[in-house]
Amino acid sequence: MDTQLDLSRRQPLLPLGSDFPMTFYDAARLDRYKDAVLQVLERTGVRFASPKALAILEEHGAQVDRASGVVRFAPELVARALARAPRSFWLGSRDGTLDLDLASGETYNTTNGCGTEVVDWRTGVRRQPTKEDLAAITRMVDYLGSLQFWWPNVAAADCGDTHTLHELDAAWNNTAKHLQGMVQGEREAKYAVEMATVIAGGPEQLRRRPPMSDLIGTVQPLVNDKDGIEAALVFAAAGIPVCFVTMPTYGTTAPATKAGAYVMGFAELISATVLVQLAHPGAPVILFPLPVHADPRTAALVTAPLNHRGLFLPSELVHHFGLPAMTGYAGTDDDQPGTWLAAAETAHTVMLAGIVGSELMTTIGLTNRYQLFTPEHMMLDDDLYHRAANAFRDLELDEETLALDVIDAVGPGGHFLGQAHTRRHMKETVERSVGQEIGPDGVHYRDPLEVARERGVDILENYRPEPLDEAKAAELRRIVAAADAELRG
Repeated sequence: MDTQLDLSRRQPLLPLGSDFPMTFYDAARLDRYKDAVLQVLERTGVRFASPKALAILEEHGAQVDRASGVVRFAPELVARALARAPRSFWLGSRDGTLDLDLASGETYNTTNGCGTEVVDWRTGVRRQPTKEDLAAITRMVDYLGSLQFWWPNVAAADCGDTHTLHELDAAWNNTAKHLQGMVQGEREAKYAVEMATVIAGGPEQLRRRPPMSDLIGTVQPLVNDKDGIEAALVFAAAGIPVCFVTMPTYGTTAPATKAGAYVMGFAELISATVLVQLAHPGAPVILFPLPVHADPRTAALVTAPLNHRGLFLPSELVHHFGLPAMTGYAGTDDDQPGTWLAAAETAHTVMLAGIVGSELMTTIGLTNRYQLFTPEHMMLDDDLYHRAANAFRDLELDEETLALDVIDAVGPGGHFLGQAHTRRHMKETVERSVGQEIGPDGVHYRDPLEVARERGVDILENYRPEPLDEAKAAELRRIVAAADAELRG
């Protein structure tokens, strides 16, 4: 991380990836998981709480029990529906300059999401977050190159039932990057589509380069709830990508074995995808399997255990089903930034994420089991991310980098300080961590937590992204006000 921040412009996007692509599971092993998922879908089934969804599924040949809402899927129906889903597509941005190509082979990163508390960076008070807080944090997201798309890092808790729409409003006014919202409910989704259409410039532009996608959660075990699945249908109809996420908890809402939890969670994800493809063939869908741990003594959520067995399975299994993947890495159970635990839990998984090959991932910015935002933790996580972004990249290899002529010119016993080649490349070799600074008297160190806080607050208070066109901003305000009037009663 640089010792000084240039707040006149955002940092270049720095997606995660590897120049040494790897896979960890062969087709036979992935097929065994896939067959198990298909067995659950055919034998056990998944409950849909939406009459609209049940009607669509029944029309296309699924076995629907209207009394219970449980739907069973023949493997042939699943295969036919999944064949319609695109393997890759573009995620658009506010002005078209920061679009993300899911076929690029890169992994695009965002923050952790839906934090419920902030430590106010002006007063030091720990409290619920507001829309104003989210707007400021969104400016930080716009600035940092480690973040290529936006999640609502904290909730707009002061905006009541329509907070997810206010979050989109805060985001589009403070970043040009792609948004992945968390809007639930049919009416709410229609308002979100209206907002996205304003940003895109029309319905056709919205389909070509959707400036938002939406995260829809399944319910464990084996349920697609009404608000989630009906929102997904609205977004799919408009061409807005839907990211279905499942969060089975080992031993409580899912089998205690990882293999069993993965199978159950994938049955939820695939059932939702089948519905969307039957209703709107070719609709863009992303799958996000995110199993979590429960403490066996208390059943409390544990977000970052030592046991990461199966870390590479979720994205490879998503790809085996023929869909783009989102995965969750990093995060810490510690509620204090700058501790050994917070750094270790983040560094371990972010480093490994570089070789997994998911199209999207969520990693940085919250402590206390993804609940608490502080600017210093965001900046420390950003530093760890930059380390990971370089770890799996190959060295440039050409005549210039091999430097044979330079070596020959200097020869045995000489030095390279006077070479033009050194002047061209010396800065490439120097990278400094948070707190490591070079002054006239040499290298010295400051408390990394203090420096990270200074930099984070500097961005929050002083960075100004390109403003949204005022006519579009006014239209967003009108739409959100209409949603408030209807949905708040």
